[in-house]
Amino acid sequence: MPGGAAPVILRAVTIFLRWLLLAAALLLVANIYPGVQVASFGAAMIAALIIGLFNALVRPILVLLTLPVTVLTLGLFLFVINALMFYFAAGILEGFHVDGFVAALIGSLLYSLCGLVIDAAMQRLFARR
Repeated sequence: MPGGAAPVILRAVTIFLRWLLLAAALLLVANIYPGVQVASFGAAMIAALIIGLFNALVRPILVLLTLPVTVLTLGLFLFVINALMFYFAAGILEGFHVDGFVAALIGSLLYSLCGLVIDAAMQRLFARR
């Protein structure tokens, strides 16, 4: 049915599936790297949601405010901003802990790599034909 409810439902399913997969990716990061601890899958789901909200709401403001430093470091300062989002999320949540800033940097890099793989897989899975 063109223009009907099917595209809306498909979009909702893809968002929910991506959220579940990112929560699983957070558990994977915790199992791979000892500097990141996640208590349960429920804690991972909440942490993935909070990290996503921080990346959508706070990160653009930080990127804008630190633009001169980002330009001077040829974009490498964006890794610091990603680590801060990861660290801030761990700071406000029970069941999600990061040992320090270096652990947040490594954890956010691993989490971002998992997110890239998830996004590529979902793009292939839900490609419009």
